[in-house]
Amino acid sequence: MGYTMVALKDKIMEMYPEIEKHAISVGLEFSEEKNAYIVHFKKRHHELTTHLEKKDADECMDGIKCVYLGVQIGQLIKNFEEQEK
Repeated sequence: MGYTMVALKDKIMEMYPEIEKHAISVGLEFSEEKNAYIVHFKKRHHELTTHLEKKDADECMDGIKCVYLGVQIGQLIKNFEEQEK
């Protein structure tokens, strides 16, 4: 499946609107070595880096939510909210 990293990032942002709601920045790069996308989430001095397997990225582009990525995003938001209290 052919798509750009910009298109994948836009799709992730569309599928997980809580990223924008919580003002989390997203960076994306592809690791040839791992054959996976490396996703960087950042809010202020808090950061999380996770992997998105190529197969999962392909499914994401087809509109199928990646459960693993969704869990990572949920945990990240929970951590931010706890630290902001």
